[in-house]
Amino acid sequence: EILGASAVCVRARPPSDRCGMASLGRAAVSGCRGGRRRVRPIDTVEVHGQPCRSFASYRQKREAQAEKIAGLPEVRRLKEFREKLGQGSCALPEARPHAVTFQEAGLRGQDVQLALEAGLATFLLHAQSRVANFCGEGFYTIGPCGEELLGGVGLALRPTDASALHYRHLSTSLVRALMSGKSMDQVLLDRARGFCVSTQDPVGGGHHCLLGGGANDFLVTSTLASQSCPAVGRAAGLRLAHHLKIERPLLPPDAVSYVSLGDGSVNNAHFLSAINLAEYMQHRGFQCPVVFGISDNGLCISLKGDGWLDRFAEQRLGMPVFYADGNSLASVYKATHDAAEHARRRRVPATVIFSGITRRFGHAATDRQEAYLTQAEIEAAEDHDALAGECARAVAQGVASYPQLLGRLEELEGMVQKAFDEASEEPKITSREACLSFNCQPLVPKAQVAKEAAGLRSASKVPTTPQLMRQCMTLAFNELLEAHKNLVYIGEDVQHGGYYRVTEGLHAKHGWRVADFPPDETSLLGVGIGYAQAGLVPIVEIPYAKYLDCGGDMFFEAVIMNWLSVGRKPCGMVIRLQGFDKGVFGGNYHTHNILHLPPGLDVVAYSNGPDYVRGLRHAGAQAA
Repeated sequence: EILGASAVCVRARPPSDRCGMASLGRAAVSGCRGGRRRVRPIDTVEVHGQPCRSFASYRQKREAQAEKIAGLPEVRRLKEFREKLGQGSCALPEARPHAVTFQEAGLRGQDVQLALEAGLATFLLHAQSRVANFCGEGFYTIGPCGEELLGGVGLALRPTDASALHYRHLSTSLVRALMSGKSMDQVLLDRARGFCVSTQDPVGGGHHCLLGGGANDFLVTSTLASQSCPAVGRAAGLRLAHHLKIERPLLPPDAVSYVSLGDGSVNNAHFLSAINLAEYMQHRGFQCPVVFGISDNGLCISLKGDGWLDRFAEQRLGMPVFYADGNSLASVYKATHDAAEHARRRRVPATVIFSGITRRFGHAATDRQEAYLTQAEIEAAEDHDALAGECARAVAQGVASYPQLLGRLEELEGMVQKAFDEASEEPKITSREACLSFNCQPLVPKAQVAKEAAGLRSASKVPTTPQLMRQCMTLAFNELLEAHKNLVYIGEDVQHGGYYRVTEGLHAKHGWRVADFPPDETSLLGVGIGYAQAGLVPIVEIPYAKYLDCGGDMFFEAVIMNWLSVGRKPCGMVIRLQGFDKGVFGGNYHTHNILHLPPGLDVVAYSNGPDYVRGLRHAGAQAA
């Protein structure tokens, strides 16, 4: 079959429901979220070769294995922490570079107390996630311990700022959720649902354990740095949306786009693409208020950093870099605030590095630390308790007392256990149908697209003579650009008309809505994701079908976003590709016509102009 030209569409929102739930939400309710509580089956195990019913609930399993659970490192260290609070013996941390007092940082007492609560909750949630995993009831164990004081980031950002958080930065997420008005009970239950992969999890719906849940929180998969390029796209997109004066933008014009990652991730190609594009935009004078937050714990799972991050920042980063002591709440807050306000005022990129962090309890429950660390190193990491040090600092500066902190810890511990007890009893995804129901948004009815197209044709000049295919394509793109103010066309060499003159004249007519980007498919597709999340509808041109492979990770990220967010945060966009017949011209990168077809993707491929126009109209309507 001849593949003359094709458009790939990632569906955005259903026509009848702009929030993106509509019929998908109803399908999920009938499939796996019924009104009645699921009856939990009794597990059957063998004891001395004989079948025996095991304990049915997480609470019973936890109580039955209390002695073994008490030996888990997280549980032992939590007990020690509780004793230190009771004795008032938390040690004040030694003075470090970038250290400041709460007052010098501009933190109020209530801000410190909120961040400390989030830090306590972070420790408790992590410990309970390991206990739940030990009992066979928890399924996500990547640990945030050692980074509890990054709650200062949540205090420094505005609620209206965009945020995409590295999976270890739980405390930042908790602070943002609490500042949005959610109760601690609800926040803890939602997090427990994520650890237990409950279908009631408001973020991932049982598909994956994800941070976020707020209106301006964007999901991050468990990858090294794939969150980086979309964050640049959101930063540029929120400013472009303001410039285009689109109605109901998803992000305010004075927002910044914050994205965080670990120190090992600075080596990842996604991050390198992101910082290159952010600095390129600043060089060209385009507004891009993005802030990269990098937590440095000196380990990329088992690979030691050996001071590379400091060298990297010195050699590679042209944007301003702000430094914080990751063991000081005040320092984290001040550096993040300064970086965010620099980006906000000047509308340029910035980076903040949280240094001196120690990773406690390994990367995850499956992490074999003894294979790459000595026992002395493992114990030293467990001994380094930044949260205990911050409690001592809060007491010394008159913000809290040890009895208050101990009382709140014990109260939160009971709340966390209750949350896990409830979440572990909630239904999980158990059917293929339930999993498939969130692959993509429902199709826009053909009649609706035809009606809109008829109105557009009546308002524009329709050629009366036969047109070349490329001319039909140009007319179709122009039609969409004229009809939708929030639609943009981005790619490589598209401003002058492209390799085959398909976009000829569009830049002159529509200005920066038709724009060239550097030849890097990873950042190009990542910006497309970010643009969509900022309220724009991007058409992303990839020069040839094979070039899609160069941005493959971002392509799959865009496609999976509807499934990952259970339909709440779809990523509508059109990817325009072209290929040649059987692949007999040029080299591999110009003739390869194979497309990956992951679930959630719509593909239209035509070899003549009129059909292509009809297909593009449907793709545009579906992406919008």
